[in-house]
Amino acid sequence: MQYRSLGRTGVQVSTLVLGAMNFGRIGNTTQEEATAIVDAALDAGINLIDTADVYSGGQSEEMVGRAIAGRRDDVVLATKATLPMGDERNRRGGSRRWLVTALDNSLRRLGVDHVDLYQMHRWDPTTSDEETLSALTDLQRAGKIRYFGSSTFPAYRVVQAQWTARERHLSRYVTEQPSYSILQRGIETHVLPVTQEYGMGVLAWSPLASGWLSGAIRAGREITTNRSGFMRQRYDISVAANRAKLEAVERLATVADEAGLSLIQLALGFVTAHPGVTSAIIGPRTADHLRSQLAAADTVLSTDVLDAIDAIVAPGVDLAPDEKHDTPPALLDPALRRR
Repeated sequence: MQYRSLGRTGVQVSTLVLGAMNFGRIGNTTQEEATAIVDAALDAGINLIDTADVYSGGQSEEMVGRAIAGRRDDVVLATKATLPMGDERNRRGGSRRWLVTALDNSLRRLGVDHVDLYQMHRWDPTTSDEETLSALTDLQRAGKIRYFGSSTFPAYRVVQAQWTARERHLSRYVTEQPSYSILQRGIETHVLPVTQEYGMGVLAWSPLASGWLSGAIRAGREITTNRSGFMRQRYDISVAANRAKLEAVERLATVADEAGLSLIQLALGFVTAHPGVTSAIIGPRTADHLRSQLAAADTVLSTDVLDAIDAIVAPGVDLAPDEKHDTPPALLDPALRRR
């Protein structure tokens, strides 16, 4: 396992991060399976576990908490907030009122007295940066969080938050967690240059492109991944973007074969090769999934292989731009762009 500094914090983290989104109802992963996955990941050298309050309505945090009991000191523990936790309108977002409550709820579910990294799951356009950063700074000073970061923020929001922290003398986001894979390279255009400028750690989620780069999705095969069961549109081959992804996958599989690598090794090696990326977040549902992904822990891609990938999916290009999660709200809601 390789290790890198998490931005400028000085904390050393593994280049593969164990993501726990599949623990619980989302991935149908039981507590026994989750504990086995956590144990195997820690034994293999992974030292950062990432979860969120919204994953299976808090079930993921509870399962992670049970799995790390007795090994807390071995884990850099990260969780997230801001996405809706129920129908009540104030149980979401980046307000001080909610973040104080949300963090206490997460600590209770995790069975710990602090988390190492607390991340804003999405930018909340209804709340000022000063409100959110002030609350996070106070929670940090209270010892409930060690550091805090953002997730899936557009580049301009990353810049704005850094500016606000400096101007208001508040602690700043030290990490960003964007979606990044061979098939979704848009963050190379704006987000990664900004995070590098500010010395932020980058924890890339969905490096296997929601299963498209796992080797399970190939031409001529029925798509039967867990995600395809509840996100059908993203796997419908009649959709032009999905046909483009499938064509790219076939070409990438050839590159991987010629390099003596699995498609998973190619995909994870690509993400961790970028100098602006700290780690790739893997999200295994089973121990077998974990083993196949751990095989990429020490993968280093040659320049020739990276050039071959660039020839298939150009730098800065998203093959499925509609699947981005950092689109400005006014592009999604007509009411926000019309008087």
